[in-house]
Amino acid sequence: MKTITKRHPHYVTDSVGHQTGVILPIGEYDELLQDLADLAIVAERREEPTLSHEQVVAELKADGYL
Repeated sequence: MKTITKRHPHYVTDSVGHQTGVILPIGEYDELLQDLADLAIVAERREEPTLSHEQVVAELKADGYL
């Protein structure tokens, strides 16, 4: 699991000081996009059946991966 990293946003403000936008370093932006994509996949697969650890190990052994 990824650890939460500190973000370094730069806020864009209007003439009265209201925040109207944000600028992030490209690396942080890319990380956020990847996190969103990962969350979308988790949401899509939420109702899929699960396998026990023992079942996964048995399948990997049967397929020659372990």
